[in-house]
Parts: sequence; structure tokens; C-alpha cells
Amino acid sequence: MNASTHTGPFRTLTRLTFANPASAVYLALVGTAVAVAAAQPLFAPDPDASLIWVWPALFTFPAFGFVAWLGKAVQGGDASMWFFVGGIVLSALVQSLALGATLEALRGRRRRHLPTAG
Repeated sequence: MNASTHTGPFRTLTRLTFANPASAVYLALVGTAVAVAAAQPLFAPDPDASLIWVWPALFTFPAFGFVAWLGKAVQGGDASMWFFVGGIVLSALVQSLALGATLEALRGRRRRHLPTAG
């Protein structure tokens, strides 16, 4: 095994989380939802403006379900907005890693089952 084929664990995690099509599309979707939710009160000062934060939470579910449970268990449901926004970001990264690992596993399985020329 030479240096060009060996990647460190940090590099592998980064590649699986960010550098594949499934993770990139997923993170773009969540990032857009968070940006729209953050900018929405600037354009429509509606009292129901906080309901727009449901979309980023839904896009990061089921991992965000653990964050919501933790916020309720630790702080009795009175967790700060920063706690939930941080939870959305962390949930998106965890699920992006899971998408990348799943895509890599499917690609590896397909490579093993492809007939070789010759």
C-alpha cells in the first residue's frame, strides 16, 4: 500500500461528508432551507415567521429528533434558538456522512459485481 492509496480517517470522513453528489445535493438543500428560514423575518415580519424553521428541521429528521429530545430533556423544552440551529447543522452533517457512506458502499458493491474485461 503506497501513500497515494492510503487516506487518513479525517480525510475519509471529509470525503464521505462533502465530496460526493448525494451529500452535496443534501447539504445544498438543507443550507438553502436554513438561509431562507434565517432571511424570512427580514422580508415578512409575520408573527408566524418562526414556523419556517420547520423545513430545515424536517430535512434533517430523524437525526434532528434526537436534538429536539435532548433539548426537551435537558432544558425542559426552553432551549435557545442557537441550540436548535446548531442541532440542525450537526444533524445535517451526520446525515450527509451517512448518505456518503451509503453511496460509497453501493458503488463498492457494484464494482465487485461488474464483469471484468478480458
